[in-house]
Amino acid sequence: MPTTYILINSDLGSDLDIIRQIKDMLGKEPGVKYEIQGVYGVYDIIVKITADSMENLRSMITNKIRKIDKVYSTLTMMVIEEQEK
Repeated sequence: MPTTYILINSDLGSDLDIIRQIKDMLGKEPGVKYEIQGVYGVYDIIVKITADSMENLRSMITNKIRKIDKVYSTLTMMVIEEQEK
């Protein structure tokens, strides 16, 4: 299954609201598993998403997560599926 890690930069103090929005959003998606954590460092939030298809995964990132208000920037890292085996 396609997996990605997304590192998110957010406006100061908005990380808890963004985490809540992502949980609400991904919790309604069929065929999706996710983990989300606030982190210290250069980025504010890290999200791991596993989806049933690459198209579904790309759509969630582009059309949903990146469009959340107060998300300043993202860095997306797709897992190389062949190396997971």
